[in-house]
Amino acid sequence: MVAPGVFSPIVAQLAERAGFKALYFSGGGFANLLGMPDLGVTTLTEVSEATRRIISVSELPLIVDVDTGFGEAVNVMRTVGELGAAGAAGAQIEDQVMPKRCGHLEGKEVVETDEMVKKLVSAKEANKGDIVLIARTDARAVEGFDSAVVRARAYLKAGAEVIFPEALESGDEFREFRKKVKAPLLANMTEFGKTPYMSASDFEEMGYNIVIFPMTPFRAMLKSVKKTLEALKSSGTQKGILKDLMTRNEIYEVIDYYGYEQADKRAMETARRLDKEDTA
Repeated sequence: MVAPGVFSPIVAQLAERAGFKALYFSGGGFANLLGMPDLGVTTLTEVSEATRRIISVSELPLIVDVDTGFGEAVNVMRTVGELGAAGAAGAQIEDQVMPKRCGHLEGKEVVETDEMVKKLVSAKEANKGDIVLIARTDARAVEGFDSAVVRARAYLKAGAEVIFPEALESGDEFREFRKKVKAPLLANMTEFGKTPYMSASDFEEMGYNIVIFPMTPFRAMLKSVKKTLEALKSSGTQKGILKDLMTRNEIYEVIDYYGYEQADKRAMETARRLDKEDTA
């Protein structure tokens, strides 16, 4: 299953129209969208509300990145409950120390294994059966590959259903992890990180079950907006970049503008008919 990163409802709609069968809500992408760094600075309220908005316009299952769970084990229980109420398909919890960092940056730290296990036990207890619990371990870069394997096995015993080994550094490491961890696995194919570029089919061949591209659409959007603003500032007109813009009708198709319009028309026709019946 390939899940592109989405950071707003309309991007989720575009991903669905492109033919994807699942979506990934990146904590880093969402924080950056709010103009903040990926250091765990967003709140449960912000993330759960963004989750609800995405799910309200898309039928696709959404995996939600909740960083370290917004606190300790008791906070993780509430986090899972809120995501369940919002309709999330999966919750991804990581074992970093706060403030957490992008998994492909230096300087991150991981909590003791027991602390993460406690969070997962609490998450499982709070889960009503609707959310797949995904445990991410950042131990590869901090404690080494073998530690990541040991932690993954402990997290599975604690209730995780999918393991996400962050920032593995070669295809050989991904294959070795697959051999040593008997569970569904998620691979992160982000850009400009420690993992070499591999395709979804490469990961499938290595036995991985889910591949996420968490920041690709967001980075593409930012680059496009930056170039557009520079062109607009330099020329004072958008005429030279019209070919790079979505048309009004293209946007309307994505958001089902005409469906809303038709629904309003039907409602008015029904109201007029009922009014005539009342005055007859």
